[in-house]
Amino acid sequence: MCAVCLRPRTTCICRWTAPVASAAGVLILQHPMEVANAKNSARLLHLCLPGSRLEVGEAFDAERLDALLAGPRRAVLLYPETPGDATPGAAPPPFDPAWTADPAGLLLVALDATWRKSRKMLHLNPALRRLPRLPLRDVPASHYLIRKAHAPDQLSTLEATAYALAQLEGDGDKYGPLIAAFDGFVGQLMQRCKPAA
Repeated sequence: MCAVCLRPRTTCICRWTAPVASAAGVLILQHPMEVANAKNSARLLHLCLPGSRLEVGEAFDAERLDALLAGPRRAVLLYPETPGDATPGAAPPPFDPAWTADPAGLLLVALDATWRKSRKMLHLNPALRRLPRLPLRDVPASHYLIRKAHAPDQLSTLEATAYALAQLEGDGDKYGPLIAAFDGFVGQLMQRCKPAA
């Protein structure tokens, strides 16, 4: 077992690690069912973003989650606008585009889960529902060739976070190394899944 990426040595992903220092802080909340999933990109994302934090859980202890979300940075949730999912009277506050003037003052919170499980995480964690949401705009098609997306704008956790950071910082090229690392990771998985000739 690799002590860094926590995968068997034969499937170690450390060679794909491409560290990029983000201006915004990053908190990755990973659903427990994703931890052992070989197709999961959150560990690679965490290894590529020095200073990021990766926490595993579904229903987080309220005090613990509040502590993770507490200042000095303003927490924003990387999640699409889903009006049908909102509880009446509990719509999240809007994301203020002026906040992008100081990306270092932001904490980007990314949920690493299937769509169904991410909705459950929102339901079980009221603190997440109260966060302003950052929806992605004008992103390229996913490079996640090993998982079937139900919609063209559905991305892996790594891709979504990289594009969100680029959007927040107004720098489309800075996070290219993360996407390249993800391409290597996907290619490695596809090699392993190829039937023997």
